[in-house]
Amino acid sequence: MSTWDYTTDVLVVGSGGGAMTAALVAKQAGLDVLVIEKAEYYGGSTAISGGGLWIPNNYLLQRDGLEDSFEKARTYLQHTVGNRTPQALQDAYLENAPEMVKYLASNSQVRFRRSVGYPDYYPERPGGMADGRALEAAPFDGRKLGEDLAYLRPMSMKAPAGLAFSISEYNKLGMITSTWAGKQTALKVGVRTVFNIVTGVKYLTLGQALIARLRLSLKDENVPLWLNTPLKELVVENGAVVGAVAEREGRLIRIGARRGVILGAGGFEHNQAMREEFQRLPVNHEWSSGCSSNTGDAIQAGMAVGARVDLMDDAWWGPSSLPPNAAVMFHVGERSYPGSIMVNAAGKRFTNESASYVDVVHAMYEKHSAEVPHIPAYFIMDQRYRSKYIFGTLFPGQAIPKEYLESGYFKRADTLEDLARQCGITPQGLVETVARFNQFARRGVDEDFHRGESAYDRYYGDPTVKPNPCLAPIEKPPFYAVAMYPGDLGTKGGLVIDEHARVLGHDGAPIPGLYAVGNTSASVMGNTYPGPGSTIGPSMTFGYIAAKHIAGGKIRPIGKLP
Repeated sequence: MSTWDYTTDVLVVGSGGGAMTAALVAKQAGLDVLVIEKAEYYGGSTAISGGGLWIPNNYLLQRDGLEDSFEKARTYLQHTVGNRTPQALQDAYLENAPEMVKYLASNSQVRFRRSVGYPDYYPERPGGMADGRALEAAPFDGRKLGEDLAYLRPMSMKAPAGLAFSISEYNKLGMITSTWAGKQTALKVGVRTVFNIVTGVKYLTLGQALIARLRLSLKDENVPLWLNTPLKELVVENGAVVGAVAEREGRLIRIGARRGVILGAGGFEHNQAMREEFQRLPVNHEWSSGCSSNTGDAIQAGMAVGARVDLMDDAWWGPSSLPPNAAVMFHVGERSYPGSIMVNAAGKRFTNESASYVDVVHAMYEKHSAEVPHIPAYFIMDQRYRSKYIFGTLFPGQAIPKEYLESGYFKRADTLEDLARQCGITPQGLVETVARFNQFARRGVDEDFHRGESAYDRYYGDPTVKPNPCLAPIEKPPFYAVAMYPGDLGTKGGLVIDEHARVLGHDGAPIPGLYAVGNTSASVMGNTYPGPGSTIGPSMTFGYIAAKHIAGGKIRPIGKLP
């Protein structure tokens, strides 16, 4: 028998949304739990994300009278994910996701809101919903965390002037120059920011609100969380995982886990060697918006004890730019605002710019070649766009920082030909592309890529622009270009799990005592991205499933919903 420095029932590795959910549910089931986190902060990629959860058939949809069901969502996944992942895994998600959010809402400090109107990413496909299935955590006063607030992972890209806003508010803020809703939201956010500064409220939103609420819930249950404690290896006895070796305070310690080890330590987005081994080139971990400490340690530990892996070539991709001396910018709404396009080195469009961000990067990789590079692609806009819309952290009409121009991050020219030459793309190709696009914009129909036809495209579009809220001519100089790279929110591949979140070996059988959730596991969503929150929703759901399985199904019952 092994000798241990510390023993618990359940060891949870990682401290993102999935790991914390697993720890909370297991503790409330009467089990001893320990959470270890490699970094000096808790929260992982969840803390620096938008914090959305894609939860079909959730109780808030039902309260609002919107029709959804297990069968409807199952149909939708069949027309998006397809057979890329096992049906049993998809069904486990659809059955447990609505149960998980009800459990947390009634048994913890977590409170949810609907991201009203945020569509599924393919709402026109069978089972899709234009009203959307996304939830987000209600804003939270970080002062309730006490001294633990200082250890919440900070956002990598801070909003200007300390503004804090929800997912739904971000959508409206993008229309600050166009709609009354945009102006009212800006005023509301501004007044709230001043109030928070004056009163000392630590107003948290997005992923920080979700993690803060989970952290407070763990504190309420006295669950220990050890920071600066990286996993080194798993301990196996008689074919079962019985604990782990971790490093703490400069020495290796052996942690016994009587009931199981749950790996929820993120993906391998910042492990350049793993990315080059498993993914398409060119790839660079510096293009990723994922948590900087996610280097695939837990995945490697699982592989070392015989776990299968899948989807290692894929990620939660999104077009991203690289501003000087700042965090990577992951571009979402900007691609739907009218008066912009993305082009390859030949100056040609190659996809619907407003489509789901993972689809745009898939197109970049699929069409990239030495003859016509698509990496980087270039985001092209004119002065009208700059005057009306947000780009990254730049407000409409805000002067472009000198550093952006001098570094070449932003390129500016009075003619499209000059802009193309600065970017190293074919001038005539860009001129012809813009001329063709402008014809589409005036008619309101994108004959090449159907931009603006989906409810998802239009969600970030400008409703005051007719006839298509995603199309406007690019014609007012000066013109601008920003290089776009295949960034990501994290890698998508990892340890293969079954419908109970148990890690599977190469023979297809579960490895006793070992579970995986979140980006440490191969995603239930396969190669696609069905809707906003398709990362965190499954991560927390399978965390719930793992804890429930370890507890033999005997978890705290769902109580009265707030």
